[in-house]
Amino acid sequence: MAYTHNDYAQPVGLEVVAWSPPDALEASSITGHYCRLERLDAGRHGDDLWAAWQQPDSAIAADVDGQARWTYLGGRPFADLSGCRRWLAEMSADSALQCFAVIDQADERAVGMGAYLNDVPADGRVEIGHLSFSSRMAGSRVSSEALMLMMAEAFGKGYRRLEWKCDALNAASRRAAERLGFRYEGIFRQHCVVAGRNRDTAWYAVIDSEWPAIAAAQRRWLAPDNFDADGHQRQGLASLMLAQEQEG
Repeated sequence: MAYTHNDYAQPVGLEVVAWSPPDALEASSITGHYCRLERLDAGRHGDDLWAAWQQPDSAIAADVDGQARWTYLGGRPFADLSGCRRWLAEMSADSALQCFAVIDQADERAVGMGAYLNDVPADGRVEIGHLSFSSRMAGSRVSSEALMLMMAEAFGKGYRRLEWKCDALNAASRRAAERLGFRYEGIFRQHCVVAGRNRDTAWYAVIDSEWPAIAAAQRRWLAPDNFDADGHQRQGLASLMLAQEQEG
């Protein structure tokens, strides 16, 4: 931790210079190479999301109806299409959230959602969460780019810190955070109760001084020439991250 000393010889944090609090995040859409983020609208996106979320996770043999992806979010909060639309309407109306539908530009269908939350412009920090990605997004450029777009939007607006929090037992979410460049900061034990169960929460973050190198690696990974005709990556993001660190 970098610090200095005040007039009483006490260690204090470094002065924040050449920075002012950003405007709150308010983008209505964010467009990338492979996907587009649109502010969540139950009427426009509900049918596509319901259909996408019905598909099972092929990596989990017992998941026959797409329920497994909701385990660490407290369970799927709806049972049918009308319930899905109601829940999406509630999420999009929540003033504490900025929810986005992820649109696969290959067919213009919504395939997942994510949100900004805990937005505190005065401190320059915000969190990415409520990630409900369908099996169509698993291991795809769309899933990676959707998160990269959210990261770039926050830092592009002048935020100093971007957070990622997940159930400490959610190995897939933790791998995703680390792959994207988030650094592990610790476990908040007995952080909350979710669906009647204890949840220890793993905390990750990226700060603005780390972002330029991470952004450069992400841009190199997303470049069309990094994928073959079948969409398989030529270089993995982890190797590009390492190469970028060595160049820096």
